[in-house]
Amino acid sequence: MRIHHLNCISTCPIGGALMDGQTLGLRGRLTCHCLLLETESGLVLVDTGLGLLDVSMARKRLSRFFLFLVRPEFRAEMTAHRQIQRLGFRPEDVRHIVLTHLDFDHAGGLDDFPQAKVHLLADERDAAVAQRTLLDRMRYRPAQWSTQPSWVTYPSTGGERWYGFEGARAVDGLQDEVLFVPLIGHTLGHAGVAVRDANGWLLLAGDAYFYHREMDPVRPRCTPGLRFYQVMMEKDRRARLDNQRRLRALREERGHEVTLVCSHDVLEFERLAGRSHALPAGSQERDPAEQQLLWAPAV
Repeated sequence: MRIHHLNCISTCPIGGALMDGQTLGLRGRLTCHCLLLETESGLVLVDTGLGLLDVSMARKRLSRFFLFLVRPEFRAEMTAHRQIQRLGFRPEDVRHIVLTHLDFDHAGGLDDFPQAKVHLLADERDAAVAQRTLLDRMRYRPAQWSTQPSWVTYPSTGGERWYGFEGARAVDGLQDEVLFVPLIGHTLGHAGVAVRDANGWLLLAGDAYFYHREMDPVRPRCTPGLRFYQVMMEKDRRARLDNQRRLRALREERGHEVTLVCSHDVLEFERLAGRSHALPAGSQERDPAEQQLLWAPAV
């Protein structure tokens, strides 16, 4: 197993440092942290970020509200499709896509991989398809779902226990190397995705939290803007906060076994990727130990 870290189009939400803790000016900067896995079963994507069609037809595929609020930085070279090519692979060799959830900024690249089998929790599929609220209709974008006939869904309950989290289960076709770990709250079918390599486990927690200091075991804190955004988007507040507490405990107690990362924190991305979040995969790789020099968050 080899893991590549991809930032599949940054978003620039209103709020500057009130959002990301660092950026001066009106707009902040968040990543869309996706994983490309080299496995014995072929290439696997964990989340897709925004895709090529989102770049070329944003107003047709995305809601005006979120285009204004988060203003994605539409650069085609930052899509998963183009970064996979840059790494020397063929996009059609992506066999599986594993989704944390179906929000537009996590699932926009599905159309770029029509041959891939898409894996997600059944509750997430059901909530997205139901389109019950105005917010649901803005966050879940059926225009991005041309691959829906190839979706494979999994229950949020049952499964196995994984480091204290219930309902974990292996993704079909990927043995025990890639697991769903239900982390309900941000959405009703939200999941973390745990990946095992020679160094242990990496848990991509998706949008279970947004800011690295939320995982501080002593004094957890979040920027005001991201705290508001999480409340605005949450579907189950109690479950979301409970899962954050459990993730903090996981990092404190088992941090030597499990590396924890969310989808949108620039510092976390740069530490793991070994390069600036603004560069596509394959560009100016650096030692991850040097990443604090690339983007130092405000204290």
